[in-house]
Amino acid sequence: MAERRSSHGSGSHRNQSSSLSALVSTLVPCVALAAVLVALVLFLRRKQHEKTPPPRRGFLDWVGDFRNISDEYILSHHSLDGYLYVRFFKMMVFMAFVGCCITWPVLFPVNATGGGGQSGLDILSFSNVDDATSLANPIGFVLYLIWSELLFLIKIRQAYMLSAWNASRISQRTVLFTDVPEQLPSYVRLQNMFYSIAEIWLVSDTSDLQDDVDEMNDTALKLEGAEINMIEKAVKKYKTMGNHALTDNDQERVFRDQPIDPRHRPAHRLQPLIGKKVDSIVQTAQLSHLSGKEKLISAVFIEFEPLAAAQSAYALTVSDKPATFIARQFGVLPNEVIWNNLKMNSWNKSARCGIATAAIVALILFWSILVAVVGIISNVNYLTENVPFLAWIDGIPQVILGVITGLLPTVLLAGLMVLVPIVCRLLAKLAGAVTLSEVEQQTQVWYFGFQVVQVFLITTFTSGATAVASQIVSNLPQAVPLLAKNLPKASNFYIAYFILYGVANSAKYLFNVMGLVGIFVQNRFAKTPRKKYDKWMQLTAPSWGSEYPKWTNKGVIAISYAVIAPLVLGFATVGMGLIYLAYRYNMIYVHNTQVDTKGASYGRAVQQLMVGVYLAELCLLGLFGIGIDDRATAVGPVVMQVVLIVATVIFYISMRRKLNPLIETLPLNLLAESEKRADRDAVNTAERGEAMHPGFESTNGPAMDGMRGADGGLVSGCAADHVAGCHVQAVPNDLAQRSLRPPKQSLLMRLLMPQTQSAVELSASLDARFRLPGPAYSVGDAREACLHPAITTEPPVIWLARCGLGISRREVTRLRESLGRYGVEVTDEGALVNEKGKVEWSERTVC
Repeated sequence: MAERRSSHGSGSHRNQSSSLSALVSTLVPCVALAAVLVALVLFLRRKQHEKTPPPRRGFLDWVGDFRNISDEYILSHHSLDGYLYVRFFKMMVFMAFVGCCITWPVLFPVNATGGGGQSGLDILSFSNVDDATSLANPIGFVLYLIWSELLFLIKIRQAYMLSAWNASRISQRTVLFTDVPEQLPSYVRLQNMFYSIAEIWLVSDTSDLQDDVDEMNDTALKLEGAEINMIEKAVKKYKTMGNHALTDNDQERVFRDQPIDPRHRPAHRLQPLIGKKVDSIVQTAQLSHLSGKEKLISAVFIEFEPLAAAQSAYALTVSDKPATFIARQFGVLPNEVIWNNLKMNSWNKSARCGIATAAIVALILFWSILVAVVGIISNVNYLTENVPFLAWIDGIPQVILGVITGLLPTVLLAGLMVLVPIVCRLLAKLAGAVTLSEVEQQTQVWYFGFQVVQVFLITTFTSGATAVASQIVSNLPQAVPLLAKNLPKASNFYIAYFILYGVANSAKYLFNVMGLVGIFVQNRFAKTPRKKYDKWMQLTAPSWGSEYPKWTNKGVIAISYAVIAPLVLGFATVGMGLIYLAYRYNMIYVHNTQVDTKGASYGRAVQQLMVGVYLAELCLLGLFGIGIDDRATAVGPVVMQVVLIVATVIFYISMRRKLNPLIETLPLNLLAESEKRADRDAVNTAERGEAMHPGFESTNGPAMDGMRGADGGLVSGCAADHVAGCHVQAVPNDLAQRSLRPPKQSLLMRLLMPQTQSAVELSASLDARFRLPGPAYSVGDAREACLHPAITTEPPVIWLARCGLGISRREVTRLRESLGRYGVEVTDEGALVNEKGKVEWSERTVC
């Protein structure tokens, strides 16, 4: 090795590890970027506070509030999925940290003195060990953690789903059935098949109606935009004539001195709203659907009286014919349903699913080429001896080499992964998924497989092969042992990968650039009050199908390298810890939930960590088996590793068999117990004269924390605070203290021994609001709860902006006279056109 280095000069990087330079070259720009982003967050938060009424608090007070709010606050004020998502990061940090405690004291001394002749960070990996037959292995702890987390998921899901608040929601007692035979969709037949039915919604074909509704809404928006444009032009024209602001007494006079140019008045406003009478067509079609006169499709929503009846209907096989009358989901909301896919039969869905899976496989194969190039770049300095046109790399400075082999590959790989979940979601919808929850869960499966193959396996193989390319060329029969021995060198890429995500990306998630664009950029260019309002009020929401896989894959990487390159665990601990803090902040203050998987995404992600266990065990088996022909001492470790793999498979099969039924359904004994407990709580509350929903009052002005949506669900908060263009929910101190009582167990005990907490005990820790039913539904809302939105949609409201010339008021009058007969509302409240002719909307003017 020394002769080789000297033959190429002192400046050559050939066959030398660039791990340290790659680490420094990745860490420095990531820390610098993170510092800038965090500083901008603090600056923008202060700036937005100036736009918001008191209470105005200092940075240390805000940090104290963030620290004192428990993660369980997310469960009470956000969603079960949001709470479990944050817990997933906490679990990953705990897993990596305990892995460090197990492996570092044993493996670091062994690897550092292994005599393998490595340099840089490689001396701490398995590649620096000439002879290792016993290793410290944290796999047993990982298996226990997976089991305990699934057990915790079962109990927290039971506590949440069986709460009086959740059980009182119509959606939670409603089951969506698909592939219903043609002779069955009738109220009488369905009533005879099930018991305790409260309501039945037959699904009709609304394709034509949806087209009319879309046309009506589009026309209304065009009319609204044209009216705003006309008002703006009139105000700007008035300003160019040197006039100033008008008093109310002058408005009528100026409106007659300054007539509106006929070319500026919206000529299309009478068509199609009045010319084609689209509103009347829509209303007539809606009544036809409500009366059951339209063609039905093979799907039906059935609401049951008790939650137990809904669970039984969901769990039981309804029909003796295969692929007929399938219970697809319970707890589904109409806005999550992909209505067009309800018309697909089972055979059509099977064919589409096969085509979609084949497309994903083809995509993985194609992407492998691009990802392989990234893996080669991460160790490109090892190729200069055999690839002449790369000889220039030998002469570049060490710092530049570190950027090329450390930062550049991680950025390229992250960029390659951006488009994949978009394709997965599209294919999931084309494959026949009937709800957005199904789409996200199918995306999670496909995208995780994509992540493991591309980000881990392909990158690891190409990076490891690049590190020994010259040796393989000169000694081809030893290719397999060389690859196996140098596989740990690929860990240097993942060290940089954890740095990039942990330092830079955590700051990026905190900064939330898309929210910033929405508030400070898109809102500036929005032309109508409606668009400005939507941009300001819209909360961001994580997409479980694309979020979980990228973090689960990082857990797989950490587990797989736990033994052969344990240094990865340290960077995983710090990196995932920073990600945890960023997402915890977002879940408390910024994010909302749009798709409800009821904890299914979390359960799937935890089980997917088993892929890391299997890969780690197979990797060790290969490393132990390399020298089995030369060393008799290698036979024992190989045999033990085979036994460990078999035991792991048996453990996983047994765990799935016992726990999966409890993850998917609720047990009948707890259903009966929850109903009795709900009755007792309601009686006790009535006797004490307590409010039905304690803690729902907001103490911070217009904040909407605790308000309920159309289905009775919690609406995650609005607006007392704004950070980096996203909405920040102010947390009342008394509510934060009362939301969830301090846990009796420490974090360590709750993670290690979740089986000691029953569902009843977890239920008692929930906020008081969960122990009481939600507000009663009106008769109309209950009857329309699971109808297609096109059937229940109302005529749009035309929202204009008030101006000092009185034009908006006159246009409101004119439009009300012409469109009022069709139920169209017109208003100019809550927004104005300023003297410069620009639309202004203030969050204080609209509740």
